[in-house]
Amino acid sequence: MELAFGPVPSRRLGRSLGINHIPPKHCSYACVYCQVGPTTDREVAPRPFYEPEEVRRQVVRRLEAVRARGEAVDFLAFVPDGEPTLDAQLGAAIDALRELELPIAVISNASLIWREDVRAALGRADWVSLKVDSLDEATWRRVNHPHPDLRLPGILEGIRRFARGFKGRLVSETMLLAGLNDGPGDLAAVGGFLAEAGFHRAYLTIPHRPPTVPGLRAPDEAVLVRAHEILVRLGVEVELLSGHEGEDFAFSGDLRGDILAITAVHPLRESALRALVKKAGADPAAVVAELVEAGALRRVEHAGETFYLRRLPGPRGGPQ
Repeated sequence: MELAFGPVPSRRLGRSLGINHIPPKHCSYACVYCQVGPTTDREVAPRPFYEPEEVRRQVVRRLEAVRARGEAVDFLAFVPDGEPTLDAQLGAAIDALRELELPIAVISNASLIWREDVRAALGRADWVSLKVDSLDEATWRRVNHPHPDLRLPGILEGIRRFARGFKGRLVSETMLLAGLNDGPGDLAAVGGFLAEAGFHRAYLTIPHRPPTVPGLRAPDEAVLVRAHEILVRLGVEVELLSGHEGEDFAFSGDLRGDILAITAVHPLRESALRALVKKAGADPAAVVAELVEAGALRRVEHAGETFYLRRLPGPRGGPQ
């Protein structure tokens, strides 16, 4: 399995070289809006997946390939198919990458942050994003479908403890879904918690890529403006990520490998996929048709646009 992909354009991290160190689809949540498909292995006990030295080797190989083609990299980001803190060797993998002298980010759903070992591992990173979709127990369960052993109060207390001791930049991410967690009371509760905990910035996102559960909608513009205003009034520095990230995806010299590594974690708009293929000097229509016909990619329609996702092995049912 390819453990490094990109760099991909990121609205928060510039050009981010992704690290996919969790096999599909091991996660502690089965979020209704997940962009990489349903959770097949919902679990909460961290364990080893790939050796830190293998992670470092693949990241070095990817860096060398893309830099040889003049591609810039701003961040190394642990943003895998599942929850990154399920890797018991996450901290060691971060340490193994330090010699590369690039800032390291981890994008986590925060579900395991009640564990001291998980807080210690995340503390080795330079930039950490923690998911806070709701402070209401029923809404949290409806949106995130957590493993039955997880408890929201413990997660929130773990976030507070981590925020107090973390020396890097701490941000939050809240996915807003129409009719689920976008009411004024929901937003005020989230904003109050983020302000109290001391996050550097809150990012409000919407499902602009195909979600696991069809039919989910983003709140309308008036609700998004209200959400922004509520958090600002509570003293939170907030940014709304309502547009897509752009189309400047990197070509490493292995077009098929690049496409499959990216789409395993990051659904590609048709326009972005075609731009990447053109960068490689190939015929977009022929390459896309070959990958779809071979069963390597699947097409998904969402919000009037066509996306391509890697077709992964295993069951593809609804949230567990």
